Amino acid sequence: MRVLLVEDDEETSAYLHRGLVERGFVVDTAARGEDGLHLAMTGAYDLIVLDVMLPGVDGWSILSALRESGRQAPVLFLTARDAVSDRVRGLEMGADDYLVKPFAFSELLARIRTVLRRGAPRQNDVLRVADLDVDTVRFVAVRCGRKLALTPKEFALLALLSRRVGEVLTRTLIAEQVWDMNFDSDSNVVDVHVRRLRAKVDDPFPSKLIHTVRGAGYVLEDRS
Repeated sequence: MRVLLVEDDEETSAYLHRGLVERGFVVDTAARGEDGLHLAMTGAYDLIVLDVMLPGVDGWSILSALRESGRQAPVLFLTARDAVSDRVRGLEMGADDYLVKPFAFSELLARIRTVLRRGAPRQNDVLRVADLDVDTVRFVAVRCGRKLALTPKEFALLALLSRRVGEVLTRTLIAEQVWDMNFDSDSNVVDVHVRRLRAKVDDPFPSKLIHTVRGAGYVLEDRS
């Protein structure tokens, strides 16, 4: 699932980005309204988490522009504006949910899952590679009918590989997407997590799905 987070508070943005990535989401962020609007209008997002009070273009204007253009990506307002009139305004403008700050991350995550489950099921909710199923809404991975006991980081790594099946992903890209950090060539964090993931995804099964491409990175694909 790809999420756009439009939030101008750096601490809140970093906190949300980290939490969502750990749960398997691919997250783009914007701190200014005009940047958020540009990303929302040009990108393909499964969900947009949107603040109201933003520098430049405010959240009301972003939502209005999206709906007027015919874009129906789900929008969840996350804002300190707690007046009933604000909540009603947001929902009447076409937002799918409205959550007031301060908030509990567990509640935000529950609301995100609820919004994503509404409507017709999307084909990309469950990513399938050979006998491996990765459910990006329920955060569950199953191989050969056996549920895999993955940590949040392992699931985020597997979800990233599954979304880009057949594509060689560099260690730098993996580090940026899963750990939200610049890759240090002296760090083996990616290799360690790939090794742990293989122990759960590949080692118990005869067919291997996670492959090393020497000098390049890693790829998930069925080579049987």
